[in-house]
Amino acid sequence: MANTPDTATARPGTIFSRLGIPRSISWGYLGLLVFMSGVGIEAGYLSPYLEGLGIAASSVAMVFTVYGVTGAVAAWFAGALSDLWGPRKVMWLGLLTFAVTHVFFLAVAIPSKSYPLLLLAYALRGLAFPLFAYSFLVWIAAVAPARQMGSAMGWFWSAFSAGLPTIGSLGASLLIPHIGEYATLWVALGVVGAGGLVALLMVKEPTGRARLAPAGESPMAGLVGSLTILYRNPKVGAGAAVRMFNTASQFGFMVMLPVWFVNTIGLTNEQWLRLVAVMFGTNIFTNLMFGVIGDRIGWRTTVTWCGGLGCTISTLVLYYVPTAVGSQYLLCLLVAVFYGATLSGYVPLSALMTAIAPSHKGQAMAALNLGAGASAFLGPLTVSVFLGPIGVGGVTWIFAGYHAVSALLTLLLKTTPTPRTPAAPEPSTEALATTGDAALLAAPAPKGL
Repeated sequence: MANTPDTATARPGTIFSRLGIPRSISWGYLGLLVFMSGVGIEAGYLSPYLEGLGIAASSVAMVFTVYGVTGAVAAWFAGALSDLWGPRKVMWLGLLTFAVTHVFFLAVAIPSKSYPLLLLAYALRGLAFPLFAYSFLVWIAAVAPARQMGSAMGWFWSAFSAGLPTIGSLGASLLIPHIGEYATLWVALGVVGAGGLVALLMVKEPTGRARLAPAGESPMAGLVGSLTILYRNPKVGAGAAVRMFNTASQFGFMVMLPVWFVNTIGLTNEQWLRLVAVMFGTNIFTNLMFGVIGDRIGWRTTVTWCGGLGCTISTLVLYYVPTAVGSQYLLCLLVAVFYGATLSGYVPLSALMTAIAPSHKGQAMAALNLGAGASAFLGPLTVSVFLGPIGVGGVTWIFAGYHAVSALLTLLLKTTPTPRTPAAPEPSTEALATTGDAALLAAPAPKGL
């Protein structure tokens, strides 16, 4: 793709426009898919693998907790630094960070079987994927037309969840029987590198190569503003909280469910890994579906009822049905699909955040990314603190409560209605580079935000 006006994007009848994918960054979606597949290779088995090294279950939960803490920081920096440097540079930083820290984790920390080293190495690695993935999310917010923002975000989350942990877990289930768990972790490095290079070398869109913040804004003001917006615009703060609760259960389940499904329910390790692949493989389709639904019936409505309320129910079903039926694999798969599908109900939240703060999109996305990173911290922390006292069932009720609170908070995220006008063609990359957010804000917003 040349760094010229995107004529295919400019024509609303093209396949990219019909699908809701900004053509100018379409390679980025493929790169993200491959990148997150590499990140997700470990998702379904790292927890029991570390226990097998002699690390206590509560300590393993803490390893994932500190990973979430550094991930939350990196997720915020992804939005803030994308505003200052441009998303592409921050994505490069994320890719290089993963390479260095993953090698340290595999070559030093794991062979040592030292808990402090494992804690340090995995904490450092938590900085990597949020810088890459969430910077690309900011890039999407900068170039996607408002009338298709929900669909563009849906494609992002489809690629994200297709990789982490769907394709990653499926790949692990195929590789581990042949090369073992440790060698499989080394394969992840090559997969991540390939995905990162596809996105960074193939996407030529100019907007993501330059700073997104206003020309006169100082770097310090931009960084501070990406935090102060949480209280300057309380709706942005509420949206960040919704995003934190959104996937807290997912990250927490990845810590406690592998052992529970294998040791208590009776699945084999391979069955569990394939269940995870199916659970989040559902997202590939439902993320797109709820992105389109959000554009049609309203982003806020979709997040409240399909995401918040839906996950409140599906979280409990994911625990109580396997408890009742044991290792009946088909039923376990069905409830896993239900949970994965309802997680997709939160997809329009990314589009909703840009509508809440249209003049500070970068700062709003930084706040959203902070919430996303915090969920990677909140989920494992909840498991670490409460798994011992109240067990898997009690922790599941806490996660259901998080989703219920998120549904209530979403009701507060009302935006000022935008007058409906005939749909305009998507702006070209050249127009985006010269007019910035103004070209995006001119497009009609979905009804019922």
